[in-house]
Amino acid sequence: MKSVKIKAYAKVNLTLDIVGLQEGYHMLDSLVASVDLYDLIVLRQRKDTLSFVTMKGMGSESIPPESNNAWKAAEAFSKAFGTNGADITVYKNIPMGAGLGGSSADVSGVLNGMAKLYGVEDYEKLKSLADELGSDTGYMLTGGFARMQGRGELVTPLTISKKLYFLFLCPSSSVSSGACYKAYDKGLEKKGFSEPSTEKCIEYLERGDLNGVGRYLTNDLYLPSTELNKEVQTAYEEALQFSPLGAVMTGSGSCVIALFETRELCEWAKSRYRGKFQAFVGATVIPDYRNAKKKTGWRNPFVLSEEECLDAEK
Repeated sequence: MKSVKIKAYAKVNLTLDIVGLQEGYHMLDSLVASVDLYDLIVLRQRKDTLSFVTMKGMGSESIPPESNNAWKAAEAFSKAFGTNGADITVYKNIPMGAGLGGSSADVSGVLNGMAKLYGVEDYEKLKSLADELGSDTGYMLTGGFARMQGRGELVTPLTISKKLYFLFLCPSSSVSSGACYKAYDKGLEKKGFSEPSTEKCIEYLERGDLNGVGRYLTNDLYLPSTELNKEVQTAYEEALQFSPLGAVMTGSGSCVIALFETRELCEWAKSRYRGKFQAFVGATVIPDYRNAKKKTGWRNPFVLSEEECLDAEK
């Protein structure tokens, strides 16, 4: 195989609980899900060990090559598995700096693509490499509904088939994750840790009770994020005007998602939105990775079929 195309899906945090501090790191407990927004990544084999990445769309062209996490992933893969490199093009569709995991999606997409390109089937080593490259990158290798704990490396897949529909409101200005955690730490001295919501949200989701899910959509980074970027609070308040089942900021911001019972209600809310933020409708997606860890090896859940490849190029 000389080339491969990958869907690198975005993720949303339906909950984000900070449950402790360990060796200077924040310990998380988060309900995450893949959504049907993705970057398209095209990889082609090279005859040497070098890798080159070209970014297209969403202002990604300005990312310096040495700061590009997709390039770092390709370099790390070749070194870890002793393979040649790749010429990589990333077609960005996931808004950057929005808390939708765009950078991690590209890292996991490159790792998945390199594994497919060079026939690597050692999933455990691939997961370990992903964890070294980013806190939620290991989860995003396979995606779907999952409970993500620790620094993000402890991933428990959840068998949930129900599709959830969201209205996304994305401010153009981002929030620095590092600055957001620092702001959280300052508030922690005054208020302590919040009551966790992940366990309850998972219980309601497994029952199929969307009203219960909506009540437990929470994010411990929301308040510190609003201190850094007032647009986050504006997006949240605007989302609530449409009476969703619940709304929550994803990641460390700045995107806010509002949960509705149906796609039609999401489309209705979007059609009536008059704010200044980018608004779009999305839904959860369940990558088919049920056979990913069979003894036959790692089967990449995000590789496009030939038919999908043709559709993606249109």
